[in-house]
Amino acid sequence: MLNRRTTLLFTGGLGACALAGPALAQGRYPDRPVRIVVALPAGGSVDAVARAVGQKLAAALGQPFVIDNRGGGSGQIGMPAVAKAHADGYTLTVSPASFLTTNVSVFKALPYDPQADFIPISRLVNQPMVLVVKDRQKYPTLAAFLAAARAAPGQITFASSGDGSPQHLGGLMFAARTGVRMLHVPYRGGALAINDTLAGSVDAMFAVLPEALPHVRAGTLHALGVMSAQRTGVLPNTPTMAEGGVADLVQSAWIAMLAPAKTPRAVVDQLNAAVAAALDAELRAQLTNNGMEVAPSSPEDLQAIIAREIRLHAELVKAAGLVPQ
Repeated sequence: MLNRRTTLLFTGGLGACALAGPALAQGRYPDRPVRIVVALPAGGSVDAVARAVGQKLAAALGQPFVIDNRGGGSGQIGMPAVAKAHADGYTLTVSPASFLTTNVSVFKALPYDPQADFIPISRLVNQPMVLVVKDRQKYPTLAAFLAAARAAPGQITFASSGDGSPQHLGGLMFAARTGVRMLHVPYRGGALAINDTLAGSVDAMFAVLPEALPHVRAGTLHALGVMSAQRTGVLPNTPTMAEGGVADLVQSAWIAMLAPAKTPRAVVDQLNAAVAAALDAELRAQLTNNGMEVAPSSPEDLQAIIAREIRLHAELVKAAGLVPQ
């Protein structure tokens, strides 16, 4: 199980590497606790990844990595707090892709600039998306779900963790590929959206796999199709969207670590190396079992991914006729 306590206070036996730089008062980084802001409530997959990686970083670098959950506003509370923090390496964020990409298109104005206000450290994981429903009898297959959506335009509801979230984007992509109309119901986080899907308050959810997987395994949610090119090993009996009759529908919701812009490059490089080491065989197995794919990157590769997906998601949002809020 991933550690979900609100605050991580793990320390380890390895000393911090010596670094030079004006932001490092003691000439060492880190020499005090590091705060990781997660702009989502506790309990979702982003929060879980932040805690798991934070625990490893604390053990390796000898200082606590404290999780600070600041949910709400589809990232517009927590992300500005990081953007405005001192660029000294002591405030970081672990963010879903949507706060850095899709938000640019679904909101008229953001209180932060995803490209100018942050410096990437590393991508952490990819997360396949999966369409899940509560009512297995009503929606036994993807074909049955599609038929119901076409028979009642705009009446099938799907939950998400907020406007512009991966779940929202998954619904938009599904609608664009199939021509169906559904009603989007945003929540203040993935855990809340999953809970209402479990309760039957909404019909469906285009969920990130780690959030839905425990409930699919328990039989309380039914997986209709995964948005990946191949079936996933943790749900081998669930067809891909293509196998279910919906072609060209592949989506992965990645999670990444970033710092405020102008954070010293020496700190960024040290954290990038520490993250790569943290994603070791033990943590890789743990994350894979929870439906994630470990995917570390260089800061430059992550910057390129963000820029590319901002453009791609803008095209999708425009094609869907979504009016920025």
